[in-house]
Amino acid sequence: MTRVLLLVLAILSQVSAQNTALPRGADPATTGTVTTAPLSTSVKDSDYVIGPEDVLQVSVWKEPDVSTSVPVRSDGKISLPLLGDVQAAGMTPTQLAADISVRLKEFMAAPRVTVIVTAMNSRRAYVMGQVMRQGAVAVVANLTVLQAISSAGGVAQYANVKKIYILRTEGGKQRRIPFNYEAVIKGRDPEQNIILKPGDTIVVP
Repeated sequence: MTRVLLLVLAILSQVSAQNTALPRGADPATTGTVTTAPLSTSVKDSDYVIGPEDVLQVSVWKEPDVSTSVPVRSDGKISLPLLGDVQAAGMTPTQLAADISVRLKEFMAAPRVTVIVTAMNSRRAYVMGQVMRQGAVAVVANLTVLQAISSAGGVAQYANVKKIYILRTEGGKQRRIPFNYEAVIKGRDPEQNIILKPGDTIVVP
């Protein structure tokens, strides 16, 4: 009986030690691992420019055999039924839909085409360091540093919120942009809450 009691106490002690090692509010299932923030989203924005690795939903009204979900290849093209390879990168969803409509007139009368970006994999920023979920975030229109950190689950308990910075490459050179999380959320220095660009990396020490 004494041996059983000692074994139970040892197990309880180990579990307690593991729990106290986690930052407050952390998820034990994800702490210590690098995860990726969801990139999948639905966009039909006339300003969005399609890029390689994006995923598109091409829908042709009343033509289910032609409608399809398709990734943009590294060469910027997509493969569609009837049409084969079609250039997609560098175009907006509206422009691509119009181009596909013109091409489909060879096979059907007055095709009505809709193009929706279901995964913006070509436009990514990255959040790393003392956040709840490290990984990539989709750079949607006017995504700010504060919004990206929020998408990563927020800062961890022991983050140095006054020393956060953004790494950005411009003209082949990398520069470091400071970001004081505490000052921004208190409204003291909102100018630091800049709009992110694809390729930016937020580092939370």
